[in-house]
Amino acid sequence: MWDFFIMKIEKLTQNHWEEVAKIYQDGIDTKNATFRTQVPTWKDWNGAHHLHSRFVALENNKVVGWCAVSPVSKREAYKGVAEVSVYISLQSLRKGLGNMLLEILITTSEENEIWTLYSSLFPENRGSVKLHKKNGFRKIGIREKIAKQDGVWRDTVLYERRSKKYN
Repeated sequence: MWDFFIMKIEKLTQNHWEEVAKIYQDGIDTKNATFRTQVPTWKDWNGAHHLHSRFVALENNKVVGWCAVSPVSKREAYKGVAEVSVYISLQSLRKGLGNMLLEILITTSEENEIWTLYSSLFPENRGSVKLHKKNGFRKIGIREKIAKQDGVWRDTVLYERRSKKYN
């Protein structure tokens, strides 16, 4: 028997939200993707992210991953700095989806005048750390015991990618 998978990337819209929210919840449940304890509503999520550079990965028309960028500040001086989110369904890890999503996110963010991409990662999330390094992010620091998760202090590692287009 032959299994063929059709993979495509398309713009993330409200129509994808139910599936995106499930993947987001999986990330929350791992305790290595975010400090969040619950998925935001579509309205809150949509309002907190740029309208550009938000995508879903579809495998056989099922959402298996998503990415987006959000502004890091409302101040004009930081309008070209955005925080990256990349989430892959637990069943679809290690298929290169994160890389596909991050590559298109980098390209479209630069097209929309984003000069610095930023990520705050749990150091234990080795897959995400590896993905960011592979795509030109560099470690810029560690925030030690930045917040508690289930009563335990956690560190995050900061990574950034400066666009060559805006040097």
